[in-house]
Amino acid sequence: MYDLTITGGTVVDGTGADRFAADIAVKDGRIVEIRRRDATTDSTDLLANAADHIDATGRVVTPGFVDIHTHYDGQVSWDDLLEPSSMHGVTTVVSGNCGVGFAPVQPGREQWLIELMEGVEDIPGTALAEGITWNWRTFPEYLDAIERRTLAVDFGTQIAHGAVRGYAMGERGARNEEATEDDIAVMARIVQEAVEAGALGFSTSRTEAHRAIDGEPVPGTYAAEAELFGLGRAMAAGGRAVFEVSPQGTAGESPAEACMREMDWMTKLAAEIERPVSFTMIQTGGAPDLWRQQLERAGKALENGIEVYAQFAARPFGMLFGFPGYHAFTHRPTYRALAAEHDCDALLRRLADPAVRAAILAEDDLPPSPVPLFDGLFALIQHSADRIFGIGDPPDYEPTPDQTVAAVAARRGQDPLAAMYDLMLESEGTAMLMLPFFNYAEGNHDAIYDMMTHPAAVSGLSDGGAHCGLICDASYPTFMLTHWARDRHRGPKFSLEYVVKKQTLDTATLFGLSDRGVLSVGKKADINVIDMDALTLDVPRMAYDLPAGGRRLIQGAAGYDATVVSGVVTRRHGADTGARPGSLIRGVR
Repeated sequence: MYDLTITGGTVVDGTGADRFAADIAVKDGRIVEIRRRDATTDSTDLLANAADHIDATGRVVTPGFVDIHTHYDGQVSWDDLLEPSSMHGVTTVVSGNCGVGFAPVQPGREQWLIELMEGVEDIPGTALAEGITWNWRTFPEYLDAIERRTLAVDFGTQIAHGAVRGYAMGERGARNEEATEDDIAVMARIVQEAVEAGALGFSTSRTEAHRAIDGEPVPGTYAAEAELFGLGRAMAAGGRAVFEVSPQGTAGESPAEACMREMDWMTKLAAEIERPVSFTMIQTGGAPDLWRQQLERAGKALENGIEVYAQFAARPFGMLFGFPGYHAFTHRPTYRALAAEHDCDALLRRLADPAVRAAILAEDDLPPSPVPLFDGLFALIQHSADRIFGIGDPPDYEPTPDQTVAAVAARRGQDPLAAMYDLMLESEGTAMLMLPFFNYAEGNHDAIYDMMTHPAAVSGLSDGGAHCGLICDASYPTFMLTHWARDRHRGPKFSLEYVVKKQTLDTATLFGLSDRGVLSVGKKADINVIDMDALTLDVPRMAYDLPAGGRRLIQGAAGYDATVVSGVVTRRHGADTGARPGSLIRGVR
């Protein structure tokens, strides 16, 4: 008796090889048979001897997607589903990125870690404070706590530099004071112990844009090479793990100098410890071709057997905004007064009142707070009408210049801010606009296309669980299938086989997860059954479903007939089945 059979489908197995017709049988969480199908194939026995069955006729069958760049470090302690990632065919997530996490933690320092995560990743601190159950102190205890959870997807995590520094060095570590040899030795023991316990890697952030809610840079931002190499060696001593970096330089350097200096030490470290070093990579407007130099350097390292990989984002990297969240009018007195008096639905109704609209558009802004962080976004938005686009329905992530707010305003004979206000009023005040900061310097996706073709580039940066008020890029897996394998019309696209491989075998391989990422006999039965004709991305919407009523942007999808984790169907036609076969992943010692 099989636990599950999937018949009638077209298999895209994750290796990049051509698709083929086949039926699949699953037993005890593993694929036990893949029967290639032709006109004479008889699968009657698969139907007769299965506890559960999926008819995949006319559907594509793929491995479950492996998302290696998420921030579910806190959410995993209260949310079994780990949405929105699980809504998009993701069956494995890797958390603990960008140098922020919740273990280890000294008693009494929990709120500091919350504020660090809130500032860097825009996760409501009130939600984290209410949702997290702090039943750990050390990193191994954190893993043990997660292992006791029942989840819809598999969860792996890295140990974060910020938490390690705060734990080992106290306030000196939190304020980025230089680590002594003794400090490095203490941190190294913590990191090695974490990897030995099952951490998939170590992460650090060196970008000054990553700051705590009080404006302080993430601990480790200015770490010297002695500290970085000491922790890299400790990670390697613990087992097979990945050293993840959000790179940048120091003040006074040009972008090219900073990036190449970072590439130098990352390559040197990868060669010495013989472990992969993975760094985040985006195209910036100020240096639109710098990413090519980074990839060229990573490619040369890879040719020499040194594993240096760039994590790229599959679409423009920026922010979404509208009245349910950040926008250009948050500091107008009338808006402030109405927002304080009304719930979301009532506020949207009032904003549609012509008199209210006129008052808000006529007012001056109140000053931002002394520690701006997200509080200053209103000013940035107000001066970016020539770079802001309506997201549309269905969402369009490769818009043309005639779709900017400034262009719409010119056609309507309006002031750009008035046009922006009216665009946000659409869909009963829930419409979202998009301001791409990165990966859109030429106004198209050609740079991303080139990133996707490079052997040293892996799909990442979805930030699932993070940037709750600004981004909902946990939908990358669906976007990869729809945009890059089916719908793109402004340039070349890829085969479905290639796109599936980029987010299954390639991402799993980086973290040494050799039991998944492909559909073959003996592999873990993490599987998606997808109606490619019906596959669509929903319009992003603001939800208020985090603990303490915290908000987050959610983007769902249609077209996933089923998602399977360890041989158990966790979602059917987009709905949660209630099954929780997911578990903690511990890395290779």
